[in-house]
Amino acid sequence: MATGLLLAANPIVEDAKKKIKDGKYEDAIVALDKAHTAKPKDGEVTKALADGHLAYGDFYMNNAGMPPFKKYPGALKEYRKVLEYDKDNKAAKQNIATIEGIYKQMGRPVPQ
Repeated sequence: MATGLLLAANPIVEDAKKKIKDGKYEDAIVALDKAHTAKPKDGEVTKALADGHLAYGDFYMNNAGMPPFKKYPGALKEYRKVLEYDKDNKAAKQNIATIEGIYKQMGRPVPQ
């Protein structure tokens, strides 16, 4: 019986994944933040939070209709948040380096 419970997915995580897929990043992240606060050592929730912030960062980064002064700071904030939950996330590190490089090329300060 215990094995069946281990295989059951966390409903909060499953709901958050659906919201992320539907583009409701903030709703998903808020729900996952609450779950993470309640159980900070829950690896499934922590991974889902990192994935949610990564997806939200990608939304900003790849949004052609959003001006650069809006999309880069937004994406940077989300990618940095990914690293709070998954310090070795290669995609977040690579995207942060790309955005910081863009600011340096423009001779502008990197948003904090």
